[in-house]
Amino acid sequence: MFDQMRRKDRAISLEEIKEILFCGEYGILSTMGEDGWPYGVPVNFAYDGENVYFHSTCAMSHRNANIAYLSRVCFTVVGDTQLLPEKFSTKYESAMVFGEAAVVEDFAEKKAILEMLVEKYAPDFCESGAAYIVKACGQTEIYKITPEKITGKARRK
Repeated sequence: MFDQMRRKDRAISLEEIKEILFCGEYGILSTMGEDGWPYGVPVNFAYDGENVYFHSTCAMSHRNANIAYLSRVCFTVVGDTQLLPEKFSTKYESAMVFGEAAVVEDFAEKKAILEMLVEKYAPDFCESGAAYIVKACGQTEIYKITPEKITGKARRK
């Protein structure tokens, strides 16, 4: 089902992968559409140590339509990078999550995930973020990616 990593010497531990997922600023969500075309879109996200969460509009967007068609997704986060022009290469670290994306229906869970997003992206505004969550929660969908496979690799030299 999943190909083996070609550069096994660059594979990183699950702890390192989780650190990238906890600290990453954004990730690229890759989906497949009914028309057979792939679609990758950058999204803000939260990671709770097990699952990846992102928010979306309740309206039928390209991303939402693709997930409704095929819930299998790939989510990629690139951590620290540094160009190495003299080596024609790059130092990097990345994590990939392959899994199923589903809408979170439970209101309390949805609210908790939105609070995680506020803590991550606006930690100095948690109080006003809580008020914003109450106002926007009904117009926001939360998706949960349940991982089937998580991989990561890095070049650090």
